Amino acid sequence: MKKVFIFDADRCNGCANCMLACKDEHCDNDWTPYAKPQQQTGQNWNWLDERERGQVPKVRVSYVLHMCQHCDDCALVAAAPECVYQRDDGLVIIDPEKATGRNDLVELCPHGAVTWSAQLDLPQKCTGCAHLLDDGWTVPRCVEVCAMGALRFGDEEDFADEIDRGELLPCVEGRTTEAGGAKPRVHYLNLPKRFLAGEVVDTDADEVVIGATVTLENKQTGELRHTLTDELGDFWFKQIEAADYTVYFEKEGYLARKIDASTVDEDRNVGTIALYAAQV
Repeated sequence: MKKVFIFDADRCNGCANCMLACKDEHCDNDWTPYAKPQQQTGQNWNWLDERERGQVPKVRVSYVLHMCQHCDDCALVAAAPECVYQRDDGLVIIDPEKATGRNDLVELCPHGAVTWSAQLDLPQKCTGCAHLLDDGWTVPRCVEVCAMGALRFGDEEDFADEIDRGELLPCVEGRTTEAGGAKPRVHYLNLPKRFLAGEVVDTDADEVVIGATVTLENKQTGELRHTLTDELGDFWFKQIEAADYTVYFEKEGYLARKIDASTVDEDRNVGTIALYAAQV
């Protein structure tokens, strides 16, 4: 049965235990025929992309794990089957004895997951801890130490529902293979999309406006989303598309208001939106 990894960005808190566990397992340890030792510095076989998003005070930090995607149609296997192969469980292995000197393999990976060890004259990457799995372990070290359950590993059929809901990681910029073209075996849930946020206030009363209806309209598609301001007057629209929007604000006793806002280039804090009491 082939295996898959599942990464849920909503669960990841950026602790980097996965990265540390990988270093602990592979630095100074020779796991031939799976891999030779990983360099202590200068390369990582998995890494977290940390991004600060939005503008003060509406700021969020997101984390996305990058690693070998263990693709079924792996470009390295196609180019060098004599030294790169995919196991029956789906893990892709660079043979550390046969791949010596093959610097050309580094640039073939559309996800940038293959690194070059100048010390060993060898391309290297995540092995899925194949040596541990063959010794009876059920999960790789990175999965074992994930306290938040953000990274999981197991039989493909056991994760069928999440695979259907999940996404595939886009390729690194400048590498042309489509995200799904290589058939990755790492599936992502809740990959960060844009957010739009702000606060609504009554400037005359010097109070926040609680329970105001805020409507977000995608200018291109016409799609509408609704929310209410909370006890602090704040509102958030999360996991929205990068697009141009019209935002409508309504509350009984106040004049309605609308603004234009865009998340095309970045997540957006529209700031303080003042509502004015309707004249009676």
